[in-house]
Amino acid sequence: MILEHASHPHHHGTLENADHQLELRNPTCGDVLTVQVVMQAGKVSDVAFSGSGCTISQASASMMTDEVIGKTPIQVEQMVMTFSKMVTGESTKNVEEILGDATILEGVAQFPARIKCATLAWKAIYQAIENGNKESTIGFMRHD
Repeated sequence: MILEHASHPHHHGTLENADHQLELRNPTCGDVLTVQVVMQAGKVSDVAFSGSGCTISQASASMMTDEVIGKTPIQVEQMVMTFSKMVTGESTKNVEEILGDATILEGVAQFPARIKCATLAWKAIYQAIENGNKESTIGFMRHD
């Protein structure tokens, strides 16, 4: 499933009517993703990502886009926190219910160098929605 998402990512491209947009870079490996979001009635109605990165970052971005459509900003925040805990090996309740197919990336916890690759898109959507602006902002993942 990871290779399928990386080879044929869902929601890959750009949105002309995006309300929120953020480019996030992982300076440790060079992954760069731009996430664009359209919000309607307080929920994510459309999302897209573009950029380059490793198989894990591309697959994770594809899975993230599938899972966040129809979710409120609070639900997206819960998903991002749950995903971050999952890929760092912390146990959380209702992981499959909250993350859907993205739970397949749970094994990333065994490869610490890949955790930032897996979380890049999730952090980007969270920050894009949180910033709440239409302007493209560029962020860097911290090294901690």
